[in-house]
Amino acid sequence: MGGMIDDILRGVDCSTMAEVRAGVHQVDREIVALLPRRFAYMDAAARIKTERAAVRDEARKVAVIANARAAAEAAGLPAAAITELWDRLVEASIAYEMAAFERR
Repeated sequence: MGGMIDDILRGVDCSTMAEVRAGVHQVDREIVALLPRRFAYMDAAARIKTERAAVRDEARKVAVIANARAAAEAAGLPAAAITELWDRLVEASIAYEMAAFERR
């Protein structure tokens, strides 16, 4: 394998653990590469919100996590695990946004 995305097999096509690990590593890189885009929206929210108290929006948090859970269920993924991951992602996003709000 040359390390190119084209060399990465779909999970269903993997026959060795090296192929599985290469695929997981590539997907992890893709997920991490998306995070700056998500956190840029946290920067924007910190810039737009006029009050510190508005940074933590529990109703919005519940909705975001519910959307992730529903998407996980629709995709046949373990909804409870995805819900837990998204809770942590949202909490990290809130902390990031709070720090950005404080810096302005």
